Amino acid sequence: MWFLLSLCAMFAWAGSDFFSKRGTRPDDEFSHLRLVITVGTAMCLHAVIFILVTGTKYELLSLLKYLPVSAMYILSMAFGYMGLRYIELSVSSPICNSSGAVVSILCFAVLGQRMAPLQVAGVVLICIGVLLLAMLEKRNIDTASIDDPKYRVSALAIFLPLLYLLLDSAGTFMDIFWLDAARPILDEAQANLSYEFTFAICAVLAFLYLRVVKKERFSYRREGSFNLAAVCETAGQFAYIYAIADTAHAGLAAPMIASYCVFSVVLSRLFLREKLRPAQYGVIAMTVIGIVILGIFDPG
Repeated sequence: MWFLLSLCAMFAWAGSDFFSKRGTRPDDEFSHLRLVITVGTAMCLHAVIFILVTGTKYELLSLLKYLPVSAMYILSMAFGYMGLRYIELSVSSPICNSSGAVVSILCFAVLGQRMAPLQVAGVVLICIGVLLLAMLEKRNIDTASIDDPKYRVSALAIFLPLLYLLLDSAGTFMDIFWLDAARPILDEAQANLSYEFTFAICAVLAFLYLRVVKKERFSYRREGSFNLAAVCETAGQFAYIYAIADTAHAGLAAPMIASYCVFSVVLSRLFLREKLRPAQYGVIAMTVIGIVILGIFDPG
């Protein structure tokens, strides 16, 4: 089940990446706040509907219990949204999602998890694929004309995805402890609802800052791409929380889900009118092979 949930999270978050980038306006310094507002709104709606449909009893104390994890995720996403103004999606997404490799290493180094040889091969292929893709994109930037604004990458542009990587890795690793089946701090439903309600609070704060402090206008109707990004982000988070809760496979699910950046790159190339080089197709194929290995060879 963890494999199917990981696949759902991968495709949903690839869509979120793409629509977030498509809706980001480089000349709008508040694009990241508009995105936080739309994502927070979608998550709040999903949380309310989930409670009404399933009859789940939500405890407000859960929000405080899960707050350290929520903070890592939400901060990482805010910095990632800011970075979309300065860097290509096909560069930022692989950098951000190298976090899966970090989490996998932590799981096996700190938690003592073990993998069969084929599973090790799958994780290695995914991690190498993500890193190679980032390197190939960096080479594209280095060889591009400096006059092309699309390839102007500042120190800030690289720093923001790296900050995302560190914070997201911390959040994912903390999640494994919070959702440990042997001694869970929260179950999956309470954790996901807590995250969604925390994001909703951040959305309200972002809206108040945008409208009251900065006197900027906001309209959901105008943020069509961000609305789609919000739906994809919410769906991906829902699938992710249940995939990562299977702590026996957390070290496998994390790098697999993080490889959604590969599909983000494909979407950005297809619909943002960029081209893939043969080497990039090879790296994508290698990463997909790694995903297939993790899905087929699952002795648990």
